[in-house]
Formats: sequence, structure tokens, C-alpha cells
Amino acid sequence: QVQLVESGGGLVQAGGSLRLSCAASGRTLRGYAMGWFRQAPGKEREYVAAISWSGGITYYADSVKGRFTISRDNAKTTVYLQMNSLKPEDTAVYYCASDLSVQHIRLQPRPEFWGQGTQVTVSS
Repeated sequence: QVQLVESGGGLVQAGGSLRLSCAASGRTLRGYAMGWFRQAPGKEREYVAAISWSGGITYYADSVKGRFTISRDNAKTTVYLQMNSLKPEDTAVYYCASDLSVQHIRLQPRPEFWGQGTQVTVSS
């Protein structure tokens, strides 16, 4: 019913930047928040950032504060994750997600909707 498609991943050197995009298609609920998670090999999925429907409220995991910026284009139903000062420990598959609110994104074990993921690799 709801499709989320991530793009923009790739291979960068430490200190570099990438911008991820997530486009929603199909039927979506007006007012839903969106966010990003990541999962590195052998590790649990980790919450990264969340943004409200309006784009006016944002949250970040401590590990990415000051380096990553989440933003939203409501007209295009697209969310972005600008990643600067990348570190090798940022290497992971990054997943776009959507749920009822930013708190659902931040605190619930699994958001209602997920994308397929995009690989980000940061070399040392």
C-alpha cells in the first residue's frame, strides 16, 4: 500500500558527505512522520533521525548530532538525510521509515512502513 524508496548511498572516504533521499509512493496518510534507521553488519538496527509531517520538528540520535541533517519536502513526499563528516562507523544500510509521529519513529521497535535500504560505506 505504501512504498518507500531510498537512494543516494555510495562509497565515500572518511570526512566526506552524502545525501540520502527517500520518496514515498502509493497511498500515504497525511500527517505521518518520517525518519531514518541504519543497520551495520552484525549489529541491531539503529534509529538515526526523525522529522514531523510539517518538517518543523526534528530529532537525532546522539551519534549523528551535528553531522547529519534531516529535512522534508512535503509537496514531493520526500525526506532527505544530509550526512557530513562521515566516519567509518557510519557504514551501514540506511532505511527510510514512516509512522504516525516522530515519537513513533524514535521509540517504537519498528516503524509501520520501511524502505528497502541503501548502502553507505565510509572508508578509513
